[in-house]
Amino acid sequence: MQTKKGQSIEDASMQMIEDEIGTHQYSEKEWPIVRRIIHSTADFDFADKNKIIFHKDAIDSAMNALRSGCSIVVDVNGVIGGLNKQNPKDFGNSIICNISNPEIMELAKKEGKTRSQVSMRAAISDIDGGIIAIGNAPTALMEVIQMVKEGIVKPALIIGIPVGFICAAESKEELSKLDGAPFITNIGRKGGSSSASAIINAIFKLIRAESGS
Repeated sequence: MQTKKGQSIEDASMQMIEDEIGTHQYSEKEWPIVRRIIHSTADFDFADKNKIIFHKDAIDSAMNALRSGCSIVVDVNGVIGGLNKQNPKDFGNSIICNISNPEIMELAKKEGKTRSQVSMRAAISDIDGGIIAIGNAPTALMEVIQMVKEGIVKPALIIGIPVGFICAAESKEELSKLDGAPFITNIGRKGGSSSASAIINAIFKLIRAESGS
């Protein structure tokens, strides 16, 4: 739970973002998500309407799934570190991260794949109907996209915002063209685990605001 002092600092930060950005082109539900990404990164470039892409069903689909206790599958433990742990506790959401599983490591070596790729395949049952949050590994995002195209999973939301130079921008461009699953992604190399966590935290905040809790 947030302390009063911590909450006051967060509120002041959010107001500073509002004051510096002023008008924007995001919708009423999109803006709290974008604002929290800016808060987590101190990067005002994300306020550009062209930088963050929302599938038309992304927010409502994610809210419904999280309210129903869906699993949250992440690519790295860093995403877990940025999550408000009270939210999944209150709504019954399991958080899945297979990246450090020794069996995943062995299988990745055997198949000549990255651990991130193999860890996504290992989480099929949780990804189907769940939320995937990828902030670090473009290969994980490409694997999830492929799984959707194969018709073996239909996630409630794919958060694809990996940071980096090799295939990061390309994987997000591929996600932006995907049919078959709602998504939130961004243009370019920027992103990261903190951004992925921020999106989930913001969606939970939208849920709580709707319910008045």
